[in-house]
Amino acid sequence: MYEYIKGAVAEVAPAYAVIDAGGVGYYLHISLETYAAVEHASEAKLYVHYVVREDAQLLYGFSTKVEREVFRLLISVSGVGGNTARMILSTYSPHELQGIITSGNAVLLKNVKGLGLKTAQKIIVELSGKLAVLGADAGDAPLAGADGGSFDEALAALVMLGFARAAAEKVLRGVMRELPRASVEELIRAALKRL
Repeated sequence: MYEYIKGAVAEVAPAYAVIDAGGVGYYLHISLETYAAVEHASEAKLYVHYVVREDAQLLYGFSTKVEREVFRLLISVSGVGGNTARMILSTYSPHELQGIITSGNAVLLKNVKGLGLKTAQKIIVELSGKLAVLGADAGDAPLAGADGGSFDEALAALVMLGFARAAAEKVLRGVMRELPRASVEELIRAALKRL
């Protein structure tokens, strides 16, 4: 129904963005990959996947068509819903995910919060070969010096994603010792791989 929504970024957080398109604010669920692309932007164009359920109508937004396509492939696997697919894309970029699926590394994939070994194996079996051709649009966010604000923002994002505050804080402190100059997005990604 929707291909993309383009407009002013009214609000952005690690789990969602609000795009003002012609005076209407669209609330889109986003991954950390997309968050990194739009967090400092005043305008954005997000490719949309629209989900209609009995109890809700949801918009998922993606900074690239490749990420949206990977999301659609993930939710085509039985047992993988929109939030799980978004969590997978927040933990691994589309290209990292392609490598994991190609190598059949279910143990690495199951590190995603809420994903068990059986579901990880099912994703690998069902998507093996389907992620063969991904566009070359992998661009990382520029590095920014991590300070107290970055730590607080990363911690708030992890809590918003459903992690216990104490556990998230402990993991983030370890990540910051190893990566003292990491951006907020890099801190969150590294923490997600350990939680």
